[in-house]
Amino acid sequence: MAAQKGKDLLLKIADGQVFSTVAGLRSNRLAFNAATVDVSDAESAGRWRELLSGAGLKRASVSGSGIFKDAASDALVRGIFFSGKIESWRVIVPDFGTVSGAFQVTALEYAGKHDGEMTFELALESAGELTFEAV
Repeated sequence: MAAQKGKDLLLKIADGQVFSTVAGLRSNRLAFNAATVDVSDAESAGRWRELLSGAGLKRASVSGSGIFKDAASDALVRGIFFSGKIESWRVIVPDFGTVSGAFQVTALEYAGKHDGEMTFELALESAGELTFEAV
């Protein structure tokens, strides 16, 4: 796979029946994790750890920072954070695919300098099964 532009990773939220791009992300990250279930015992071969296949919890987290593209996207994300709602989101990774599913906004931070624009940082945690659609 050839090098890709980081700016092409998009974060979208369901706004009714349409998925809308939330913000102009300047940096972003999508991470997948799976917890393990250790089933080792005194009789494990060579006393090596044994794991139970497919038994651990899976989760995904999304984080990013940037500028909101407009007041409506800022209000939408802020409203979701303060209500604690779990909403449908999509993360589009160029030349890879789309990850879709329920996420909760777990962090929302605003910052700004006296001579610059207002920026934000956002963190999402998966809240259910995710789907992946390859390109």
